[in-house]
Amino acid sequence: MSNDDQRQARHQRAMEKLKSHVDERVADASEERGQLLILTGNGKGKTTSAWGMVTRALGYGYGVGVIQFIKGEWECGERARLEKDPNLQVATMGTGFTWDTQNRETDRQACEAVWQDAGRMLADPAVYLVVLDEITYMLKFGYLDIETVKQAINARPVEQTVIVTGRNAHRELLAMADTITEMQETRHAFNNGLKARRGIDY
Repeated sequence: MSNDDQRQARHQRAMEKLKSHVDERVADASEERGQLLILTGNGKGKTTSAWGMVTRALGYGYGVGVIQFIKGEWECGERARLEKDPNLQVATMGTGFTWDTQNRETDRQACEAVWQDAGRMLADPAVYLVVLDEITYMLKFGYLDIETVKQAINARPVEQTVIVTGRNAHRELLAMADTITEMQETRHAFNNGLKARRGIDY
């Protein structure tokens, strides 16, 4: 047997073993329901990842709701591209970054107002996917109560998936989650003086 034949035989055995393992894992995954996904950590890409899943769900014609708790006043290329889709609802807090407003009471009231939209979406079986973008900060600052958020997530329709984004996700949300992805920052251009770039960073 030539070296190429031996290499092919080894490759085929390895792929057969891998396929058997994958097929077994797929067969074991028999439960079907909505999930709670948490995208957290210090690295870039949490909101971007969530918008990618929004695009995916819209592509299949599902109803999607997005609540933006922090970046609502910023330009958002994904929102600009998708907001005309009749299956997408977007609600923004509209006050911008809390370090710009520097008014706790105004921010709290704005958060509570947009949370009403979130509660409506979380209770609507026609909304297949709900994104609570950067809600982690609202919990950290005490603008929202963790029990209120947990109750709304737990009471949602069984087919509905929820994505939570933001740094320092609350430990009680982490305990509830089906999938947790932590973005780890190795290097960030902003720390070296590069401005956020339109179409790339927002």
